[in-house]
Amino acid sequence: MSFTEYIAPFVEFPVLQQRVLHVLEQLPEDVQTDFLSDERFQVELDNYVPGVGWSFLMPAPGIGGNGSRCVILRSKLADLPEAFAHYVIAHEFAHAFLRNGGWGDITDIEEAADALAASWGFERPARA
Repeated sequence: MSFTEYIAPFVEFPVLQQRVLHVLEQLPEDVQTDFLSDERFQVELDNYVPGVGWSFLMPAPGIGGNGSRCVILRSKLADLPEAFAHYVIAHEFAHAFLRNGGWGDITDIEEAADALAASWGFERPARA
């Protein structure tokens, strides 16, 4: 599967680009297929400017009001410990896969994203 489109925004941050690619490649095939087949799924670099805000083009809501599945990642993920960065990236992809909803019996969206990311092999590292 080709994830070129999803890692392109990180060309100026090669460490982050490799980390995003690593996580994408480790996701289950059904998740990869879901992302690749949905034009509303995208991955972007955070471009926040203090006093100005953000600027992103997001696809309009789909049928049934399903909104964009845009994952925004900060460049500082390149500077964090690798395991933690992988966890954060997987956690954000989990939100996109779950469409910011629950997972199974887990209704809290943050707990759901953590649990799904862990099921993919990206558990939140213990604090040092």
